[in-house]
Amino acid sequence: MSAPAPPRQAPAGPAGPAGPVEPAEETERRPKRPIPWFTVAGSGVAVLLAGAPVGAIVQGGGWVGYAAMITVLVTAVGLALHRFGPVLVALAQSLAVVVLLAAVFAGDGVFALLPTGGALSEFGALVSGAGTQINTGTAPVPPSPEILFLVTAAFGVLAVAVYLSAVGAGAPAAAGVPLLAVFAVPAALADDLLPWWAVVCAAAGFGLLLVTREGARRQAANGTMVVAGAAVVALLVGAAAGMVGTSGRFDSGTGSGGSGSAIGLSPFTALRGQLTQSTPSELLRVRGLPQATYLRALTLRDYVPDAGWQATRPDPGVALPGTITAGGGTRPADVQVENVGFRDYWLPVFGSPLEITDISSDRWVYDTRSGTAYTSRPREEGSWRERTDLATPSVAQLRAATGPAAPGPDYLNTQGVDPRVIALAQQIVQGAPTPFDKALALQNFFTGPQSEFRYSLQTAPGGGDDALVEFLTVGKVGYCEQYASAMGVMLRAAGLPARVAVGFTGGVESEDYRSITTSDAHAWVEAWFPDVGWTAFDPTPLTDGRTITPPYVLEAQAENNGNGEDGTEETPGEEEIPVAPEPVEATPPPTAPEAQTPAAEPGFSLPIWPFVVVLVLAAVVVSPTLLRSRERKRRLAAAAGGGPGAAEAAWAELLAESADRGTAGKESDTVRVAARRLVREHGLDQPAQQALRQVVGTVEASWYGGAHPAPGDLDAPVQTVREGITAGSGLTLRERLIPRSLLRFRRKRSDPGPDE
Repeated sequence: MSAPAPPRQAPAGPAGPAGPVEPAEETERRPKRPIPWFTVAGSGVAVLLAGAPVGAIVQGGGWVGYAAMITVLVTAVGLALHRFGPVLVALAQSLAVVVLLAAVFAGDGVFALLPTGGALSEFGALVSGAGTQINTGTAPVPPSPEILFLVTAAFGVLAVAVYLSAVGAGAPAAAGVPLLAVFAVPAALADDLLPWWAVVCAAAGFGLLLVTREGARRQAANGTMVVAGAAVVALLVGAAAGMVGTSGRFDSGTGSGGSGSAIGLSPFTALRGQLTQSTPSELLRVRGLPQATYLRALTLRDYVPDAGWQATRPDPGVALPGTITAGGGTRPADVQVENVGFRDYWLPVFGSPLEITDISSDRWVYDTRSGTAYTSRPREEGSWRERTDLATPSVAQLRAATGPAAPGPDYLNTQGVDPRVIALAQQIVQGAPTPFDKALALQNFFTGPQSEFRYSLQTAPGGGDDALVEFLTVGKVGYCEQYASAMGVMLRAAGLPARVAVGFTGGVESEDYRSITTSDAHAWVEAWFPDVGWTAFDPTPLTDGRTITPPYVLEAQAENNGNGEDGTEETPGEEEIPVAPEPVEATPPPTAPEAQTPAAEPGFSLPIWPFVVVLVLAAVVVSPTLLRSRERKRRLAAAAGGGPGAAEAAWAELLAESADRGTAGKESDTVRVAARRLVREHGLDQPAQQALRQVVGTVEASWYGGAHPAPGDLDAPVQTVREGITAGSGLTLRERLIPRSLLRFRRKRSDPGPDE
């Protein structure tokens, strides 16, 4: 046992620590960095308010949950680490954003403290996928995982920038500049994507930053630098946003007939987005249409393995308004279309257009090869008139159709298609005597009474061979995208030229017009028959009454059911046309299954990951508090138990209570110097001072005399001193979340007790 080393200032006994303090022993208390609560909270709320325009470019409201989650996380980290300065806070906030993104979108797990290389690689894939959807889509885009990742990351970056400006730099007015960048995307896409309420929300967010600033704290230098940097960022975002939806944008009437680059529209993405709206929106009102007929917007010629059907650059065509085909047709109809809410690159048409007139713009072109009317940029025509031929062939005409495939080899291309799909198609059409019978056999494979396929919007979107094989052989559940895509490929595999058409079904009767809404969005297939032309087939097993069954299909089905004697001779197209749409008028659009919303699920549902992540992060935030609480209980228990370590445990706890409040002393302080500091810094009253004298005396007796306290001797005085420290110096939220006593080295005792 070694003798105790004498302290630098030997104690004279348990004298009162509240006496005069020598100047050399003065310990200057470091000023605390105040937390600007209102500015911090205001910065987070301002970010969410300024993000209101995102609702105009992303469908549904599910993105709001992700935006709120990342913004709350950034704000909480800022509050917890405010005292460490803006640079460290910004770094910590950025790290928290990356960790959350990895846990939610990259599957790295909620317990991963740092994202792995695999997560970062997944980030790249998500950004690439989002870029593809943005470049080829039209707003509002569906809330796919890629888009939600992009939105979440963007809100995280925005929240860090606003916090750094409003709180770190003390320039809340400057934080308004990065908020303005949020307006760049919808404004660049189209001015009507920025509704008034979005402007009001963003203005309210900026105003909130101004009124919640900490007094008049405006740092001109910092504010100027932040404004300059944020202005550059806003300009870059605005310039980049100008390219949204422009991939492959073409000039009307000047495109080539080759496959070309994809136009600025992802048809299946837009199609699903319309079908999954929680409340269907009216798009068009049609007058003069004698029966429900497919309204074709565009056709898809190219099938790309691992990607699916792609929209391609149309050919140069006939300038509109004008005559497309000379002659009156065999079943002409004069149709007037009133536009209620349709804006696109495409002007939807019925049947085989003969003439399109009464349009306000002269930039429309009709491509006879693809059967589409298009323009170089999205437009919203008020109304137009179409004179069209609605004639349909008979079964006899289709079965007699022979000769070369006029559209060209592109419409027969199956290069890269999975051999299993080709084999299945050939198996289905085996024994069919004519191309028409082959097409009918393929349609019956999906819609016939023995079919195992069923309709559902719950199916995840996707194209390409893997998704196609899975749909045909395992899943057998999908919506019109999957059915039209599959039958189009299988028609080609069976030797029939085919393309996929995207547009609308016939809508429903309403007063003196037919109303076409987003719930009528649809995809079907068209097969080419020599001397007949493109002929529609619909493989989607709809059950809502909106299916349009062409008369030649009805005629063939009647023959197969043994009723050919009654219907074969009497049902050439024109007689049977009115029969097909009968069910359409019975069901209003709001109750149609396609408009019921599985739709709400992609828009509003949230995975469990975000909530688990938030809980884990909350646990991380409170873990220092829990560690401090455990340490306190351990020391107080040791002090209450008496014996050799009791006095040291009691004294260490009192010093820790003081350190938590920012009054940590020096390593060289003696017990009495430290005691006087406790009295001075925390304003201890007389009972607390008396209790402190008792604790100091017990500590000195234990360290230097070997006289250790008995169990319970220190309970009352230690509790009294702790209450005095608490009453004189309260704890801020930051000090509770991150106790300072855990951030400093434990006080090393330079004068060990005699029993060590």
